[in-house]
Amino acid sequence: MARAAFLKGALLAASVALSGAAHAAEGDFYSGKQINWILSAGAGGGYSTYAQAFAPYLTKYLPGNPKVVVQNMPGAGGMRAMQHLSANAPKDGTVIGLVHSSVPFAPLFGLPGSNFDPRKFGWIGSLNAAGELCVAWHASGIKNWQDLKDKTFIVGGTGGGSQMETLPDAINRLFGTKIKIVSGYSGGSEVNLAIERGEIQGRCSVSVSSINSTRPDWFASQKVTVPIQIALRRAHQFPDVPALLELAPDKRTHDILEVLLAYQDMDRPMLAPPGMPAERLEQLRTAFHAGVTDPAFLSEAQRLGLEIEEVSGKRLEEIVINAYALPPDILQAARDAMSMGGQTK
Repeated sequence: MARAAFLKGALLAASVALSGAAHAAEGDFYSGKQINWILSAGAGGGYSTYAQAFAPYLTKYLPGNPKVVVQNMPGAGGMRAMQHLSANAPKDGTVIGLVHSSVPFAPLFGLPGSNFDPRKFGWIGSLNAAGELCVAWHASGIKNWQDLKDKTFIVGGTGGGSQMETLPDAINRLFGTKIKIVSGYSGGSEVNLAIERGEIQGRCSVSVSSINSTRPDWFASQKVTVPIQIALRRAHQFPDVPALLELAPDKRTHDILEVLLAYQDMDRPMLAPPGMPAERLEQLRTAFHAGVTDPAFLSEAQRLGLEIEEVSGKRLEEIVINAYALPPDILQAARDAMSMGGQTK
């Protein structure tokens, strides 16, 4: 009996020691390492501004304080980065992503290149939740919603899977607007330059925070108008401009728009490749929360004109799972409202 009790105690002690060592090793994982933060957008745009501002705070709150290096990987409307994270990136937590919020929903609509399952990714958190806008250059003659129905509006796009193409195309199909999409721009920054050069007349979609951070004079100097908010609800900055959902002529259109715009509750989503250890995902989620609520980060974000509204990783996970669980008839109706893109420039 005594010998059995001794062996049991020894095994328990060994188990506790091993568990403690494992936790210590997990806590030390990032020490001396580098995290490559893959962005699905090009340099110089809103995504880069958010990432560059937040990277030091992710470093600050992760155990071991790893260096975080932002890497731009634009292409195919954000699909290229998502494919890389799904199939090629290390799954140990040394690579994470910040992707276009519409990309996780691309498989729902059968968009080219969407051969990944967003439900398998590790969702870390989102830096914002926001609707989007159509913006038109002041010389375009596009002022309001009726203009979009009466006049041709030429906008830029970055690929068939991007919101800049799928959303205006869906608006055309659902409402009979005359938005013409010119595809092939490398990113939002290039689209903005094309607008300023007069090469195109505007873009649909872009967030208020993206314009404030990259083109702060556009709103302040009335260089652009906002004919419609591509959103579930009106943004407080534009209380007199209708949200698209308000204009739905029937319940079917209303339901389709709710599917198409579900991503807006995760405006700047951070994620990790599928298969990452659960303990490491929890470390990233904890560091994300600490960083996004850090007063110094919030002050920096305000200085840069970045809107911050934390969405937890758990909530992102729920949004994705719920979207993929919608009835097939609603999803099919939403697919029917989408197409693959516009005219190549």
